[in-house]
Amino acid sequence: MNPNDQWNRFKECLCVSPSIGLRLDISRMAFDDALIEQMREPMAKALVAMQAIESGAVANASENRMVGHYWLRAPELAPDPAIADAIRKAVVDVKQFASDVLFGRIKPQRGDGFYVVLLIGIGGSALGPQLLADALGRPDDHTVVQFIDNTDPDGIDRMLAELDESLAETLTIVVSKSGTTRETRNAMVEVKAAYERAGLDFGKHAVAVTGEGGVLAKQAHEQGWLRVFPMWDWVGGRTSVTSAVGLLPAALQGIDVDRLIAGARDCDMVTREPDLMQNPAALLALMWHYAGQGRRRRDMVILPYRDRLCLFGRYLQQLVMESLGKERDRGGQVVHQGLSVYGNKGSTDQHAYVQQLREGINNFFVTFIEVLRDRDGPSPEVEPGITSGDYLNGFLHGTREALSQAGRESITITVDRLDAYSVGVLIALFERAVGLCAELINVNAYDQPGVEAGKKAAAAFLALQGEILQHLRSNAGSGQTAEQIAEAVDADVEAVFHILQHLSAGKGGRVKTAEGQDVFDARYQAG
Repeated sequence: MNPNDQWNRFKECLCVSPSIGLRLDISRMAFDDALIEQMREPMAKALVAMQAIESGAVANASENRMVGHYWLRAPELAPDPAIADAIRKAVVDVKQFASDVLFGRIKPQRGDGFYVVLLIGIGGSALGPQLLADALGRPDDHTVVQFIDNTDPDGIDRMLAELDESLAETLTIVVSKSGTTRETRNAMVEVKAAYERAGLDFGKHAVAVTGEGGVLAKQAHEQGWLRVFPMWDWVGGRTSVTSAVGLLPAALQGIDVDRLIAGARDCDMVTREPDLMQNPAALLALMWHYAGQGRRRRDMVILPYRDRLCLFGRYLQQLVMESLGKERDRGGQVVHQGLSVYGNKGSTDQHAYVQQLREGINNFFVTFIEVLRDRDGPSPEVEPGITSGDYLNGFLHGTREALSQAGRESITITVDRLDAYSVGVLIALFERAVGLCAELINVNAYDQPGVEAGKKAAAAFLALQGEILQHLRSNAGSGQTAEQIAEAVDADVEAVFHILQHLSAGKGGRVKTAEGQDVFDARYQAG
């Protein structure tokens, strides 16, 4: 395409949303004009469906729940005044609690204040807060925010070792809607034990974000935790960042949560626009649909050109892949839909996998995220007339052009600056795009049966472990192979093998086996 034609296409395909400081450029996607006309009616129906969700229609069919993350930044839209009041109260309570902590009105058991926040959660209960902390935190923040987001013993030990000297001034936030999420519960039990070893009352250092009346809420009240904040069943983990899940740790870090909420709210307003070419979320969803030919044919590579957005790709992996990755459509037909997401940051990836993006398999499209303002103050020149930010900008547009010349498609999202408002805008933009794309491919974005299947399989695996241990204890002294044990407990031998390998690993294993035995002929007995 000659430069004049490209310029004209750019002007036709650039969606400018000045009220939220956002631009979306889809000119480097190779669709033709007919696509826009073909998709106007399907997109109009998708927008109507999103309006129904915002009005309180049941959207999570498998759990018979409404989906109301949009109400979190516009409570007046909630279908029930009680929900609206609860949202407003939660925001006020979060800000008041954070203020009390930051100004020393709420103090730890020993010491003059909390200077570290440890958030325990998993999935959206950690990814959203991690994104906010990394994107918006500053070196002079009153508190440092740390995370345990797994049930990995080594990872827990590593974090506790890091917190060792500061545990007495650490505020721990436990985030779990039900209070029964195993990964979160396990980490909480271990962290609580660490406080107790230090002679500290865990309750005087703990806050819960959880569902009313659940296991965690009950525990927090019984043990005198500092506070319990709500986590409603109509907010999924991957869309919970503008609830207390994300707002509380952000406010404790000193982040302007009002601006974050405002950015999301204003983006929601813009992305309700019925005119397809004036709605950035609708265009984004349409490009996902186009790139994948409606059938998952392309992956999405996220390349934010800013260090503070390094975690945005991880955040979007859950938001997009958990929402769109479905075996069946709404009619029950097997479709195996989805959109795979990966990425890190620019210009780092120009020295990593951009080589393959330009010359390897063409099974992707890139989404560049550009931030116009380099920093708050002036930038020194690294060469005459050129700053480091100029180089970053050059690398972004150079990579975009190099990919385009090689026939590789891309989208560019531009924000004026990186602050709480613009992060709120980006979060809401992708949340809406996910919902709209799900409507176009006829899947339910708001349930996740595959995740539940994994949890059930894990529970069965652990139950089998209990049976194996009981069998070995009942037959003490007589070593048995994995095959013999599997036959005795009537279980799959491979599953038994993996359990035995784990239980016998390292010193002090719960199951013993002689050293040097062949891995398949090894004989196991209770430790």
